[in-house]
Amino acid sequence: MAKKKAVTTEFSVEDKLHALHKLQSIDSEVDKIRTVRGELPLEVQDLEDDLKGLETRIEKIDQDIEDRNNFITKRKLAIKEAEELVKKYNKQLETIKNNREYDSLSKEIEFQNLEIELANKKIKDSQSKIEFLDVTKAEATEYYNERKEIFEEKKKELDTIVSETEKDEKNLLKQSDSAEKVVDERLLSAYKRIRKNSRNGLAVVSVDRDACGGCFSKIPPQRQLDIKAHKKVIVCEHCGRILIDSHMFESEQKA
Repeated sequence: MAKKKAVTTEFSVEDKLHALHKLQSIDSEVDKIRTVRGELPLEVQDLEDDLKGLETRIEKIDQDIEDRNNFITKRKLAIKEAEELVKKYNKQLETIKNNREYDSLSKEIEFQNLEIELANKKIKDSQSKIEFLDVTKAEATEYYNERKEIFEEKKKELDTIVSETEKDEKNLLKQSDSAEKVVDERLLSAYKRIRKNSRNGLAVVSVDRDACGGCFSKIPPQRQLDIKAHKKVIVCEHCGRILIDSHMFESEQKA
């Protein structure tokens, strides 16, 4: 049994122009919704990134403090061991009878005392650093709490706006997908490129009073006739926007 060929729907240029105008209307409505949100999504994202950075910084400070406390503990143990050796060598000095052994033990005692002195110095340096880190952590934590409070306020504000507009935006995006199916890929790509480069997001405009509805440049009479014929896609020679007959706008609005 022969397989049925898939039916490919061919759309006329007029159909595509209608779809482009519908797409522009939908996208403009989506733009309005996103304008209401303003810079809030970016602000919330920036604040969230700041908080993550501060959390990482505070964690590193905590780790540094822990490492230095461990170092102090080890140095204190080393001091204790050195002090025990000094006591032991001092006791042995009482029983030494020759100069060679006496000098050897005296050098050991001197060395251990130097080790104790050096360990105490390192402990003092580490304690000073810990004090500095404690202050740094307190400042970072205070700043973190301030930023978190702002973040929570902005996030709440954004969530409220999103919840109020999300349903409308989803419906509009669904309509946008349907309209896009009528427009071929090359034309759709051009439409999106023009929209991206346009300050007001308008890629499709009508000819009003013999002028482009986007940049208000005059459109030659012959070009206006071509636009009204709906036989090909015409773009403005000055701004590159897709031009549509104003009567097409009116007929769609009445529909």
